[in-house]
This record gives sequence, structure tokens and C-alpha cells, in this order.
Amino acid sequence: MNSLNYTDFMYIIASIILISIVLTAKIADKWKLPLVLIALAFGIIFGSDITGLVYFDNAILAKQIADFGLMFVLFIGGFGTKKEILKNVLRPSLTLASLGVIITAVITGVCLNFFLGFNLAHALLLGCVISSTDAAAVFSILRTRSLSGQIASITEIESATNDPMAIILTTTAIQLIGANLQNPLNIGLAVLWQFIGGILIGLIIGKMGSFLLKKIENIDKGYFYILVIGIVFLSFGIADLIKASGMLSAFFAGFIMGNSSIPYKRGITTFLDALSTISNVAIFVLLGLLVFPREFGSIWFQGLIVFIILTFLSRPIAVFICTSLSKFSFKEKLFLSWSGLRGAVPIVLATYPVAAGVEQARIIFNIVFFAVALSILIQGSTISKIADLLKLTIKTKSKPNQVMELVTFHTNELELCELSIDDDIYEGSATIQSIHLPEGTTISMINRNEKIIAPRGSTIIYPGDVLFILVRVDNEEKVTTEILKHFLLKNGSA
Repeated sequence: MNSLNYTDFMYIIASIILISIVLTAKIADKWKLPLVLIALAFGIIFGSDITGLVYFDNAILAKQIADFGLMFVLFIGGFGTKKEILKNVLRPSLTLASLGVIITAVITGVCLNFFLGFNLAHALLLGCVISSTDAAAVFSILRTRSLSGQIASITEIESATNDPMAIILTTTAIQLIGANLQNPLNIGLAVLWQFIGGILIGLIIGKMGSFLLKKIENIDKGYFYILVIGIVFLSFGIADLIKASGMLSAFFAGFIMGNSSIPYKRGITTFLDALSTISNVAIFVLLGLLVFPREFGSIWFQGLIVFIILTFLSRPIAVFICTSLSKFSFKEKLFLSWSGLRGAVPIVLATYPVAAGVEQARIIFNIVFFAVALSILIQGSTISKIADLLKLTIKTKSKPNQVMELVTFHTNELELCELSIDDDIYEGSATIQSIHLPEGTTISMINRNEKIIAPRGSTIIYPGDVLFILVRVDNEEKVTTEILKHFLLKNGSA
């Protein structure tokens, strides 16, 4: 097959993979299977061992592409994190991201040495590799769940900030095996700089990005998206260049911009959500292609033991120690223990020993991959059920599901938002004149059973209606709350 035909063939294979993922996600939605698991499965299916249509075994290239995708996943994670929430959960999140990772790695390594007879150095290496929760999996799954309080935020922020510690631990373990261990003081300073430098660079680039977006507000909105991509690259690239955490930098650059008043903010959010979803799918398809399932026959038992130790021993101990001084309830700590999903980052870290030529590195990679697949399958698909069981979920109240920004050459703070009154949640009715809306707010149109109604004060709003509301940006949440309080929650809603 000549190169031209091979390229065309790969385009067709890529299209089949992507279309299959979407169609399968639609069918599997009732089973709550995470999108990342479906993407991982199709990567495996189209890889070398199953259909043999795509041969891929370049661990270093996989790491580079995965890092590229993770920048966008973490940037949008920061972009969607509210300042008030971050203030409340930053300390426990960073504690879990540092001390929690160390505890998880050590307990897992010692248990593998004791129960499976692994060489202690290799056992600790495996523990370090799989010690961090994964932003790609966590953000993909938790963003679709309605969790009460700050639990979702602490899990997301932890997953966005624990990569540096896991990377340092993995690198240190590889050096230990190769008898090339650095000065412990240098390792400690490197960890500290990864955190401080990453956050600092992210804050600076985020401020700069917000300033630039405001300065070019009168140009075509397409340029805004290009600029945002450039800011993501810059935040990651500068931090990585000076040996700080590029992932942390991307997260905090997104955090600053997401909490700033910038033009086309809604459009940028939609654009970033799309990039994040594409990145998640690409990462897990790629990692699926990288694995050779036939090799699982000799390691499935070890992979299962790693998953059990990690999920039911190492992670819970780390969570309960790191949150001992926090005000989380026992149920919330249990949920934090269960929601420590493993995903792309541990698999990427598992390529480090392979790239370094460590003995038994391929076995470590396969064990990590198998344990991660179990984590995504079992934990990812049961998170909502566990949250329901622990009574930590809330019935999602209606939120504006589409927003049209009104961008003009003059300063403007209005947007046209779409609010659906969910008839699965609410009952009753209310007239428009009975709703005390903030000054300058107008319900401009109602969509009822695909019929458009031009509302007046006497018009009655019913569950199932979709309202189109002209509102100031800072009044959006207030207007939503004011409208919904005129309706009764159905039995079983909270």
C-alpha cells in the first residue's frame, strides 16, 4: 500500500472510530458509561491485538500527545471553577494533591511488595505511577453529575493539581532503581517549585490573557478563539520551560480568565468545552491503541489486586488523613475516596519506565493500564449511584442551557439566555406579572410545545415551557432562582 493510500485509509479508520464512539455513547447513555471508557475501548478494538487496523507502540509520542490534550482539559477545568469555591476547597485539594499522593504511593507499593512479592523498588515505582487521580477522567465524568456542596470541586481541583507530585515520585523511583538518585533536598525543592511556579505563571498569563481579550473586543469573534488557544499554549509552555508544572499553570490561567469579565465569554466556554471533549476522546483512543490486550493474560490478577488495594485501602486512608482537619462529613469522605478515578495520567506515567528502559517496565505498564481500565469502568460508572446512596446528590434545578451574548461596539452586559422549566422536576404555574424580576430583565419569548408565545404580564408559565430572557450577566442566577421559586418541586426532587 503506497503512502497516499495509507493516509486515506487512516482517515477512514479515524472517521469510523469517532462515529462509533458517538453512536455507542448514545446507546450506552442509559448505563451511564463514561465517554472516556468508550473511547478507550474503541482504541483497544482498533489496535494491534484485536482488529490490527492500527499499529501503535510509541510510548513517548503517546505521552507528548496526551500532555497536549491535557492542557485544554485543565484550562477549561480552571475556566469553569468559581473563585468562591476555590477559596473553600483549595487547602484540602492541595493537601490531597501532595501528601495524599505520597500516602497513596507508599501504601500501594508496600502492599504490592507484601501481597504479591514484588521487588520493593519496582512495587514503589508502580505505586508512584498510579498514585494520582486523573483530570481527563474526573472532569469528563463529574461534570455530568449533580453533586451537593463542594465535593465535585475538591475532586476536580485535586485531579488538576496532583500531577506534579506523581511525576516527581515516578521520576525519583526510576532514579532509585537505576541507582542514580538525586539529593533529597533537590527533589523537595523541585516539588515545591512545580507547585509554586506553576500557579504563579498561570496567574500571570491568565491576567495577561484577560487584558488582551478586552483590548481586542471589536474584532471578529473567531480571533478570540485563536487567542485563547495561544494563551493555553503560553501558560503551559513557559511553566514547562522553567521546570514548573505546565498543567497547574494551564489550570490557573483558565481560572483567572474564567473569573474575569471578558468579551464572548459564553462563546469561549462553548469552544473550550468542545476542545476538552475532543482532547479527552483523543487521549483515551490513543492510550487504547498503545495497549496490547493479549499481554493481559499474564497480569490480570496483579492488575485486579492493584485496583483493590488502591480503591479500598490506599485512597481511603489518604483521604481520611488529609481531610482529618477539615469539616467534611464521614459520607463526604467516603465519596472522595470512591471518586479518586485513575485515567490518562497514570497510563502516561507508566510510559516513563518504558522510555527509561527500566526492567519489567512493560509489565508495570500493562498492570497500570488494567487497573486504570477497572477504575474507569467500575468507579466511573457508579459515581452517581454511590452519591445517591450517600445522599450527596441534588436534583438538578433548571439552568440556562443556551445563552446568546449581545456583543456590540459599546460596553454591554446583557445576554439572551434560554431557561427550561423541567416538568420532571417542577409542577404548578405562575403568571409573568407575579414574578419580581430585576430591573432591565425581560422575558421576551416562550416556547411551549414548539409553539412560540409573545408573553404579556398575564401570560401563565407552565412546567415544560422554555423561556427566552434578556438579562444582565450578573443577574442571571438571581433571575433563574426568582422564576423557579414560583414552582413546586415534585415528590422526590431536592
